[in-house]
Amino acid sequence: MIKYDEFTLKNKLKVIVHKDDSTPMACVNILYDVGARDEDESKTGFAHLFEHLMFGGSINIPNYDEPLQMVGGENNAWTSNDVTNYHCSLPSNNLETAFWLESDRMLSLAFSEKSLEVQRSVVIEEFKQRYLNQPYGDVWLLLRPLAYKKHPYKWATIGKEISHIEDATMEDVKSFFKKHYNPSNAIMVVTGNVETAEVKRLAEKWFEPIPAIDKPKRNLPVEPEQTEHRAITVERDVPIDSIYKAFHMCSRYDEDYHTTDVVSDILSRGNSSRLYKALIKEKKLFSDISAYVMGDMDKGLFVVSGKLSPGIVMADAEKAIEEELEKMKTTLVDANELQKCKNKVESSLTFSETDIMTKATNLAISELLGSADLINKEIDHYNKITVEDIQRVAKQVLRKENCSTLYYMAKKK
Repeated sequence: MIKYDEFTLKNKLKVIVHKDDSTPMACVNILYDVGARDEDESKTGFAHLFEHLMFGGSINIPNYDEPLQMVGGENNAWTSNDVTNYHCSLPSNNLETAFWLESDRMLSLAFSEKSLEVQRSVVIEEFKQRYLNQPYGDVWLLLRPLAYKKHPYKWATIGKEISHIEDATMEDVKSFFKKHYNPSNAIMVVTGNVETAEVKRLAEKWFEPIPAIDKPKRNLPVEPEQTEHRAITVERDVPIDSIYKAFHMCSRYDEDYHTTDVVSDILSRGNSSRLYKALIKEKKLFSDISAYVMGDMDKGLFVVSGKLSPGIVMADAEKAIEEELEKMKTTLVDANELQKCKNKVESSLTFSETDIMTKATNLAISELLGSADLINKEIDHYNKITVEDIQRVAKQVLRKENCSTLYYMAKKK
């Protein structure tokens, strides 16, 4: 059970505090409710660009990293299609340094042409290195627009194409910042060796003066139901043929989300999972195979992906995957198999609660999903899943007409 206090500042910044006196450290996590899905289709990659820009200096602090390192702290950030998350950890007796740094960049970034050019170059280089010049790097640039026709999940966080970042103007950047990076669109979580009264004092001192702006309203296009199987085949300079099958599934808010997650675990979590045993160990069709849910806030994807063993024909590999998925739909899983899976989930959730940074992120995401207390209900959600639930959800999700398949072929030498 994770205990926490919460309060909201006058400018609508939500603050959550969790005391953990087993550590001398503190973590300050700020989650902004903005991701790649909030971008204009002709100007993508902005949420990810801001992940970089936010470290480029603010009005009063030209270098974010230096003051933090001087007090023994470190920081990082990540962007998804749904959110952008910034976190720093530091000795708890230097907590105010984190408040000073985070509040200044929420108040106003420096927005210098130099910073924009530097970070633009970094992002373009990352696009080339990770997505264009790396084996299998462009998988999501291909699979997302195959699976999504309307919803903005059809582009990756890096953006749809490099030109969108190349063409980003200072006006574009300022407008995106003003709309999304403000107190009403953020959740701040402070964990570690901290007292709520002190966090409240610091929050009121450093964050409350930031002007309140209304939270932006999200009105995204709804993805129509997929009614026929979609597929594309590409040839790339990679060592091994691979297959990616993406099925539409429910959103993170849906009560079937945890069941869908367990379906993926039964298929591929660990060496005793179904896909590993049948397709790697017994039939030796794959060198690597996995099933996972993307965990999206809106209706997301359930993905099965695998790298074929040398000499295996794609049609045989795909048929074997489909046979295993069919079993999930036609036969009830064994109660012991389900229980084993639940035990693994519970142990990994419990283990993650020992780390203040993970707790901070999970509290922020839980709050975004409706209430920070959802963090304490996760295990209950998994424990109440029945074998009938597994079969029902498998039937609903793992349908051929609900699937988009990418055949990723190695170039013939």
